[in-house]
This record gives sequence, C-alpha cells and structure tokens, in this order.
Amino acid sequence: MTLEVRLFPVAEARLAEIFAYTVETWGEAQAERYVRGFSDAFAAIARRDLVWRRLPADFGHDGWFARHESHFIYWRLLPDGVIGIVTILHARMHQLDRFREDAGA
Repeated sequence: MTLEVRLFPVAEARLAEIFAYTVETWGEAQAERYVRGFSDAFAAIARRDLVWRRLPADFGHDGWFARHESHFIYWRLLPDGVIGIVTILHARMHQLDRFREDAGA
C-alpha cells in the first residue's frame, strides 16, 4: 500500500535551500539529481520501502525519520492518513534543536 505524501512549508523551504546550496557548490545538474532523489525517498517512505525509525522521546513529537544520503527526513502521519514531511535536515546539523525549530514553525 502506498500512502500519499505532503510536504509542510518548512520542508519545502529546506528543499529549496538544499537545491540552492547544491547549485552553488556542485552545479545545477547535480542539484537537480540530488533533489530528485528526495522525491524517490518520499515515495520509498510512502511504500514503506525505507525503514520507519521512530523519533526519540527527546524530540517531543510523535513521528518518524529516515536517512537520505547526507540528510535526515522527518515526518508524521496526519489524521487523514497522509504522510506529512515535517522537515529535512543535513546530518551535520544539530538534529534535536533544528527539528524543534522547524516543528514549531
């Protein structure tokens, strides 16, 4: 069963930041490939082809996360059964603090 995926505004903003940074650092073709990979990762989450790891209690939210290359994708199930992508954070970021900022936005 494949679930629908919806990006929260913060997650959309993070993707735009990732794209801009990647264009600046490695070029537009690489940025397009990398961001397209997120779409594939979202689809894998929806099909449950990626392992759904539960957020640690420290995060203060009910939800899941998975790694995609150099980033972590965070999501929760919405009341209508849709997967809500809350945010996307680079592995070098302080995950707990940045997640709390983004989840509160």
